[in-house]
Amino acid sequence: MNCCVDEKSKEMKSVKTSKTTNYSMDSLSSWYMTATQTTGPKLTSKKRTTCSQWQCPPVVLILKNMESFSTKVLQDFIIISSQHLHEFPLVLIFGIATSPVIIHRLLPHAVSSLLCIELFQSLPSKEHLTVILDKLLLTAQFPFKISKKALQVLTNIFLYHDFSIRNFIKGLKLSLLEHFYLQPLSVLCCDLQEAKKRVKFFSVNQCENIRRLPSFRRYVEKQASEKQVALLTNETVLKEETQLLLENLHVYHMNYFLVLRCLHNFTSCLPKYPLGRQMRELYCTCLEDNVWDSEEYTSALQLLRMLAKDELMSTLEKCCEVLSSSTEKQLGSTTQKIKDFLSQFQNLDADSKEEEDACGSQPKGLQKTDLYHLQKSLLEMKELRRTTKKQTKFEILRENVVNFIDNLVRVYLLPPESQPLHEVVYFSAAHTLREHLNAAPRIALHTALNNPYYYLKNEALKSEEGCIPNIAPDICIAYKLHLECGRLINLVDWSEAFATVVTAAEKMDAKSTSSEEMSDIIQYPFKTSARFVRAVSELELLGFIKPTRQKTDHVARLTWGGC
Repeated sequence: MNCCVDEKSKEMKSVKTSKTTNYSMDSLSSWYMTATQTTGPKLTSKKRTTCSQWQCPPVVLILKNMESFSTKVLQDFIIISSQHLHEFPLVLIFGIATSPVIIHRLLPHAVSSLLCIELFQSLPSKEHLTVILDKLLLTAQFPFKISKKALQVLTNIFLYHDFSIRNFIKGLKLSLLEHFYLQPLSVLCCDLQEAKKRVKFFSVNQCENIRRLPSFRRYVEKQASEKQVALLTNETVLKEETQLLLENLHVYHMNYFLVLRCLHNFTSCLPKYPLGRQMRELYCTCLEDNVWDSEEYTSALQLLRMLAKDELMSTLEKCCEVLSSSTEKQLGSTTQKIKDFLSQFQNLDADSKEEEDACGSQPKGLQKTDLYHLQKSLLEMKELRRTTKKQTKFEILRENVVNFIDNLVRVYLLPPESQPLHEVVYFSAAHTLREHLNAAPRIALHTALNNPYYYLKNEALKSEEGCIPNIAPDICIAYKLHLECGRLINLVDWSEAFATVVTAAEKMDAKSTSSEEMSDIIQYPFKTSARFVRAVSELELLGFIKPTRQKTDHVARLTWGGC
């Protein structure tokens, strides 16, 4: 509402009056007057008004799922709210999952006529995903990045399971948490200047962690022998080199994302989208391998060599905007080079067009209509054009543009694994994300029931493979016994086996049982039956067994194997 509201006084007042006061529309009206700092209502008419006529900000109420609300309650609320419209403006936002027609089905005409209905539609989830990736990952502003496999896990869950932006953000948070928890050098995943300061105070163990990084090892192997010895033995030299590598990594990301956006501008207008329609697809392609070694990249270059003049110029203008929007001047004279290309395209005169038309025109004089002679003439014409055709100025300039873009890609779109210290900022444990985000309920249930120690961490539950611990939970005992049965399970035999296992535990404790507890032991068979019935009911609820009509005292097993 953009109103000045004293949060502390509001909380104190609500604490004092929450137990004695029943909130109503009158209390909402008085709160609204206080919040908007007005002495009286601004709206004197009970008629519906437009947003431009409101002198005070409206109260906005969002109902996420209109279909889930009780129709009677919703109707009463709208009627009551309309009676207080002269006291405060109210905006209701209904979330509709099906169709706007549902409004007229849930609300009668007498109620819907009180509403000034306006329809609008939120952006699709895929566009929200594009915005999040563009602002969080496809930028050098934030140092944290994720690898190709980890990004594919998150995007696959989003695209093939739930389309939930909230869950995708939770996955990003989990990646961030796991990276800072598992990677000791994640303290350097911060602002560049702050990372340089932290390197100066690195301990001996932290310096050894840097030396253990695979990317740093490859970097040391490429250096001269004297520098190798200094990097492996001298802490001061190591810290200075680490600061330089961190700065190079920052510059690498600045150039990387600028060139990535330029390449996306070129490839997003191609037919069939060989490198993907979305930027995240191109980003995943460039993350792991050299993108110029793929067949998709080769086909994209072939299509770029067939673009028209207006398409090339519009794409170059977009690239120029991308490079000029960067706060830091990167890529050297790339921006100026693109501007030169644009000026050359604009200076193509009419002579070049006439030359292009002359070279592209076909010779006349085809008088024969016979199919054989026509095909023969066409083949001769193609061979003649192949041998005598010269490239026009436009084709030469277009070839120069494509070669220029190809050179940028080969220089600046190197995979992150080629950069030293990339492990500091890149999270690559995709298997961790799969374990936490890709639910496997059957495996988890089997593990919990077959090996309760895995979750309970009780040393007494440890047992050899194939054995059934007699102190395990009842459902675990019943589950392990049912694994030994076939498709149909005899309840009597199952109950006797269950009682045998459980009785073994009770007999071990019988020696230490006092006389006062003997009454409980007498009733033990009845307790065992009750425990067995409960365990069987829980297994049926989990979907492992079901009743069957083939035999009255049997149940059917619904699982084939043990996992």
